[in-house]
Amino acid sequence: MREPMAARMRPFTSTIFAEMSALALRTGAINLGQGFPDTDGPPSLLADVAANVIGGVNQYPPGPGIPALRTAVAEHQRRFYGQEVDPERVLITTGATEAIASAILALCEPGDEVVTFQPYYDSYAATIALSGATLRAVPLRPGSSGSPTFAFDPAELRAAFSERTRVVLVNTPHNPTGTVLDREQLTLLGQLAVEFDAVIVADEVYEHMLYDGREHVPMATLPGLADRTLTISSAGKTFSVTGWKVGWVHGPVDLLGSVRAAKQFLTYVSGAPFQPAIANALALPDSFYDDLASGLQSKRDLLSAGLRAAGLTVYPSSGTYFVVTDVAPLGVADGAEFCWRLPDLVGVAAVPVSVFCADPDLGRTLVRFAFCKKDEVLTEAVSRLANLQKALS
Repeated sequence: MREPMAARMRPFTSTIFAEMSALALRTGAINLGQGFPDTDGPPSLLADVAANVIGGVNQYPPGPGIPALRTAVAEHQRRFYGQEVDPERVLITTGATEAIASAILALCEPGDEVVTFQPYYDSYAATIALSGATLRAVPLRPGSSGSPTFAFDPAELRAAFSERTRVVLVNTPHNPTGTVLDREQLTLLGQLAVEFDAVIVADEVYEHMLYDGREHVPMATLPGLADRTLTISSAGKTFSVTGWKVGWVHGPVDLLGSVRAAKQFLTYVSGAPFQPAIANALALPDSFYDDLASGLQSKRDLLSAGLRAAGLTVYPSSGTYFVVTDVAPLGVADGAEFCWRLPDLVGVAAVPVSVFCADPDLGRTLVRFAFCKKDEVLTEAVSRLANLQKALS
């Protein structure tokens, strides 16, 4: 009998999130591994969806998404970034994950290369493999104690580009490191994309989760990049409804048409009762977005302090749901092994960063924790982590 799976997909038979969430469930551990909040979104959003379901908004929406949501996405970009987006150039997708997959599948084929940073969100490598393209992963490394933020080496970035580079897949704010790429870094990335005539696919799902006064710079707003950039975001993170899986992508008409061609044969459409509700939610006042960021910053600080007290090196997180730590100070040489033991050791679950790397040695002792949880849950997790050094001895 032939192999039951194509070779390109054999490394992707499971996800670390499913495995660690299952482990947390079996052991009763606090799940700080998978990045989902344990509170619901804005009450007005939930009420709108309930009314839509009862009111009969349950059949196929239009293929590109309902006009109200496409318009709301365009207005959101103008409101927050001064970016002019034609609603006709907005495509609603089944979460940002489908938008990324549709873009890569539409643009790439065997012989093409995709440049991205490692560690990366795990769907990137799987999607690139599905397309038949080759992943070119550029390391993000933590700096010294004077500059501990994860960053790339410009020389390594340039070396990743070639005449085969088809797509630059950039995620900022960055999962898993919590790094927010600044204007200078993004400008360099954009210049290389122009030089090598590559399309930029910008995963910006954490755009409203920035801390300590950091600024989100959409790639498409930088000079000369609008005509080669596909911008992706979603409602899941912003409105704490990760299970709804409603995202969007917008960009120039030719590139968006290619993405639509692939997307229509994946899920076709989804989220009928969610789409009009999210359209309304995107217009919530600035106070909603401000409170989202300030609340998460407080949670980040709570968990980070507990992780430091437990003996881990904690790298600063400027955005997202996540904080990355180094477990080497605890005498641990393998972060993956540590994560498999952690639920039994102290009743907390996390995920190893090495699984997000093309080069596992890059993140060998790094571990990611999610802080998008209720304060009482984080407080209990910190209390349990206080026993970590004793449990390891």
